[in-house]
Amino acid sequence: MRAAADFPYFADTRPVGLAHRGGSTYAPNVGRENTVAAFRRAVDMGYRYLETDVHATADGRLVAFHDEVLDRVTDAQGAIADLPWARVAEARIGGSEGVPLMDELFETFPDVRFNIDVKAPGAVEPLVAAVRRHGALERVCVGSFSDTRLRAVRKALGPHLATSAGPAGVASLRLLPATISRLLRSPAQALQIPVTHPVGPVTVTLVTRRLLETAHRLGKHVHVWTIDDAAEMNRLFDLGVDGIVSDRIDTLRDVLAERGHPLRP
Repeated sequence: MRAAADFPYFADTRPVGLAHRGGSTYAPNVGRENTVAAFRRAVDMGYRYLETDVHATADGRLVAFHDEVLDRVTDAQGAIADLPWARVAEARIGGSEGVPLMDELFETFPDVRFNIDVKAPGAVEPLVAAVRRHGALERVCVGSFSDTRLRAVRKALGPHLATSAGPAGVASLRLLPATISRLLRSPAQALQIPVTHPVGPVTVTLVTRRLLETAHRLGKHVHVWTIDDAAEMNRLFDLGVDGIVSDRIDTLRDVLAERGHPLRP
């Protein structure tokens, strides 16, 4: 099991700020998540880690988009997996922005690292092909809510691919102690998890000092999502988390600067 420190993706000094879908509740990005414009605002602000999601169109084009369907954030309708790229390309987010291909993001932001959530089985092969096509192996970290999809990407791209264990096991196995142990001892270099997770009538705290100490002893990073409150960001950084995923990229930028880790546009 290789440590996070062995991967170029994790080479930057911690703590790390990750712009969730480009920063979807940062005022200029509201209604324009996962667009080139949103990602550009984050990059111009100094972010070098962008979080996004991928789906594949019916003809195998890999798009950066969160939902299975276009309905919520575009002026079009339908499941991405059922539509050809020509139809998806016509959709507009926020009235003006197109749905970006992952190829476009790799080309537009050559110095940025992408945290990519594989949202559908059909996205696995197009993602593998895109990473190879752009020589982007060292600047991606791949995660998924599906262990099957994650194993497929790992197998295809090999041991030099950085991956996240993600929250899938936690959600599906109801937070048994064995689940946390499995996540910690998985081949992934990072755990990307929420602070808490509901289990029936109770809410279980996942991000604890003990978890962080164990993860760090095993050479793993812990990234927490999705945190938009400055006080909570500071609490988590004080606790020892390695990164925070946030929609409020302006708030996270300010917190990092106050802690002596300013972003550098």
